Amino acid sequence: MIKPTSFFSLLLFPILSYTQSNIEAVLESFKKDKDLIHATYSFCVLEAQTGKTVKEYNSEIALIPASTMKIMTTSAALGILGKDYTYKTNFYTFTKTDSASGTSTNNLLIKGSGDPSFNSSYFYNSDGDFFNPILEKIKAKNIKKINGSITADISYFNNTIPSTWIWGDIGNYFGAGANGLSYRDNKFSILYNSGALNTSAELESISPNYFAKKMTIQSNVISAGTEDDAFVFGDPNGCSRKVTGTIPPNKTHYEVEAEMPEPALYFENQLQSELQKNNLATADVKLLTIEQTTLKGNEQLVYTHQSPKLEKIVYYTNIKSNNHYAESLLNTIGAAKSKKQGTTSNGVDAVKNYWEGRGIDVSGLHMADGSGLSRANTITTKIQATVLSKIYRDSLMYPAFNASLPIAGKNGSMTSLCKGTFAENNMRAKTGYINRARGYCGYVKTKSGKELAFAVLFNNYDCSPKEMKLKIEKLLVAITDL
Repeated sequence: MIKPTSFFSLLLFPILSYTQSNIEAVLESFKKDKDLIHATYSFCVLEAQTGKTVKEYNSEIALIPASTMKIMTTSAALGILGKDYTYKTNFYTFTKTDSASGTSTNNLLIKGSGDPSFNSSYFYNSDGDFFNPILEKIKAKNIKKINGSITADISYFNNTIPSTWIWGDIGNYFGAGANGLSYRDNKFSILYNSGALNTSAELESISPNYFAKKMTIQSNVISAGTEDDAFVFGDPNGCSRKVTGTIPPNKTHYEVEAEMPEPALYFENQLQSELQKNNLATADVKLLTIEQTTLKGNEQLVYTHQSPKLEKIVYYTNIKSNNHYAESLLNTIGAAKSKKQGTTSNGVDAVKNYWEGRGIDVSGLHMADGSGLSRANTITTKIQATVLSKIYRDSLMYPAFNASLPIAGKNGSMTSLCKGTFAENNMRAKTGYINRARGYCGYVKTKSGKELAFAVLFNNYDCSPKEMKLKIEKLLVAITDL
């Protein structure tokens, strides 16, 4: 729950009657606010159709954008790949003969495409929905039983998380990076039973069971607070995790989500199990991953798994602020534009080159990832608002992009914001938050009927995140009077 505003805060933020001068009044209150003495903040409001500046403050200062960086990645993906783009993951069978013994084996090769939606919970209700088409195609091809190996080719990406992500993030579900063959959102669950206040929470189980056998968990989680404040630490591809922090007391089966190591191997394990159930594989099949392969020509393509359209993937990237999806999109456009392996670096180059090619001065953009999780990212609100204005004028991109932004007072990370004000249902914005950095950028229809593109960033404030959210809310509501 949001803490009630203190009497002192009310003195600093008097209830405003939102008139034409309200944005100036809010700005003046920020300048007098003791919580913002050490802060840096910026906003830029443009006419969406013309790009003309309506109001700005410090709009050329580069600040940490947190997840508002996702607007750069998702829009560039739509622009470069197109809203109808789909990922294609190919399944091949081939026979391999041992030169010494002359024994032949039947093998399966899965060539990953970097698809972040591969059996994602956003798109599949059950494993059956996902696996049945694969099994049906293999059966239809009269494939002999797989008795050699199942190999996942993950070489489409370099499978490395951004170098500037911090240790406190990378073991958690929101620290799951891109993978040449992602699976089930690249996360697994650690389940707890919490007892009385300030007692140790009991680690009940790990789900799926595959990871219960694979992972070593060191747990020091306490029953306290009202929210999930437990953090998972560990090498992204290692099998050891440490969990510390707090979860609410008196809960059963309380889920703490963690980043999944080697998702391709988990997928192969699940696929082997499904093949065995259908008498299509033996129990001794070897499970392998490779990071470089060249098809030799004797492979038979038996199935192509096609992802949902890119506009749907972009929708969940922004509405859910999904870091794994964002990093996958960044690597995908990096691979597409460089004609090489997808990496963070060539993805960043693709984003910057795309927007520079559309007339944006990107000199104030310093991009370290696609999701905004890195504190090495900086951008100006002028760039963000200008990009949004360009998108608004792009009839191919705007509908899909706009639909992915949370609506004030209605859904996503904007659900609790601006309720009971004109901004409710008239503002769409991508939100962003990491420690001491909060931002909002998107579109608003004002009381006078103007369509505006806006960006707001605050860094290094001295109050709590919830208190800062309330302060920024006053600015967002004031923008509707412009």
